[in-house]
Amino acid sequence: MAFLSTTSSVSSPLGGATSTPKKSARNAQALAKQKVWEKKSNKHKVKLTSLSVFTQQLASMLDAGLSLVLALEALQEQVEDPIFRVILRKVRMDISTGTSFSEATRKYPNAFPNLFVSMVEAGEASGGLAEILAKVADYFEASVKLTKKVKSAMTYPIAVIGLAIILVNVLLIFVIPVFAEMFQDFGAELPKPTQFLINLSDWLQSNIFYCIIAGFIGFKVWGKFVKTPRGRSFKDRLTVRAPIFGNLIKKISLARFCRTYATLLRSGVPILRTLEIVAASSGRVQIEDACGQISKHISSGGQVSDVIRENAYFPAMVAHMLKAGEATGNVDGMMEKIADFYDTESESIIAALTSLIEPILIVFLGVVVGGIVMAMFLPIFHLSSVVG
Repeated sequence: MAFLSTTSSVSSPLGGATSTPKKSARNAQALAKQKVWEKKSNKHKVKLTSLSVFTQQLASMLDAGLSLVLALEALQEQVEDPIFRVILRKVRMDISTGTSFSEATRKYPNAFPNLFVSMVEAGEASGGLAEILAKVADYFEASVKLTKKVKSAMTYPIAVIGLAIILVNVLLIFVIPVFAEMFQDFGAELPKPTQFLINLSDWLQSNIFYCIIAGFIGFKVWGKFVKTPRGRSFKDRLTVRAPIFGNLIKKISLARFCRTYATLLRSGVPILRTLEIVAASSGRVQIEDACGQISKHISSGGQVSDVIRENAYFPAMVAHMLKAGEATGNVDGMMEKIADFYDTESESIIAALTSLIEPILIVFLGVVVGGIVMAMFLPIFHLSSVVG
């Protein structure tokens, strides 16, 4: 009996030796990942695309009659972002203990922006949370669509310019020195474009590491500078004055300002709180300053259109339409129409830039690379005079 019990105790571990340690290792890894996600949840930024899908699904579930806790529990399993899944679990647990949805989401400002929290708060106060969330989802969807169009228009020129920079550096560092050694045997004065490129190549070979270090330091200094109030103001004003994309950036910021203002005002958010959220979500110093001026003006009994008319950043059309909306009591409707107008204008500019950028970049590459090649072959074209 003792022998049988001993063999059974040995054979049992042998049977589970290949599975139990693996299972425990997987559990340990899962727990370690869970702890990492828990630590990152307070600072994790959720992508606007994911937030838009989540808001739309949550609005649909609430409209279908599901409770908020059950809807969050169902969406928690569908979210692909593991850290966002942890955030939703924490929000659901807070709601289960009696915390309101707006208060639970306010704990995670990087995941849920002020606009989302304020709209949820307005929906809870009015009893129409599903309807408010549907409006938020539409707002997020419009923002995502416009952002994707801008990124698609910017990706091609950035890639081509980056490729041109790499190609020029390869020519200057590796190709031109070969020609320079060959031209040294001629013993005659080279054409000025050729000599300039050879001198530039020699300088770049001697200082390439210093250039990389200087570029890295300059990038870091610029990044810290634009985080300061003065740096943000300088960057935003410089961006708006850019020759090609400045007008597009301004129209996009105006559309975002008007749409955010209209969405919040229509949802019942108080106007001063609306201005705070619009200023925080605008991303533009000019609009932040304007919202501060509007808040002070409204507090003293004035109207929004009075400040907009005096602000040079806003076109006259915005002030006129806003004035008409104030006269008819349809400010949110007028702001929505202005946002639609500027969205259409932005899409037209993006379409025009997309069609024009390709030939412009081709000409740019031809001038840069072709100029380098022509400069290096000039001595060969005048070979007889140079050798003589």
